Amino acid sequence: MTSTQSREQDLTLRDAQALVDTWMADRGWEYWHPLSQLARLTEEMGELARVVNHLYGEKPKKSTETLQDLGLEMADVVYTLICLANSQGIDMQSSLEEVLEKYRHRDADRYPTADRKPPALLLGDQETEA
Repeated sequence: MTSTQSREQDLTLRDAQALVDTWMADRGWEYWHPLSQLARLTEEMGELARVVNHLYGEKPKKSTETLQDLGLEMADVVYTLICLANSQGIDMQSSLEEVLEKYRHRDADRYPTADRKPPALLLGDQETEA
């Protein structure tokens, strides 16, 4: 799949992993050691945290700093996770589907939905009726 093809259709995590793997192989590169990749992921998370803090936190961006794109910083994190997953033979698509199913079951009644009030409000309503 080329980058043009990926723009014409939805890119799955599996597709993205294959693209990264092909890109690495075409260059004759090997993935870094997992601990080095974790350090890189931590660096990318720091960059993401900095942008979020500049946009929404107490720390304004310096006038000399260039504007950073929140989406691109998030994508750097995803790319780094893909590299780590590829180096370990992990199918991120399957893993994400599995964890989403876990959350769906575990948290089914934990958070309010459009047709259900939050548990604290339900408890409050019961106390006022009694």
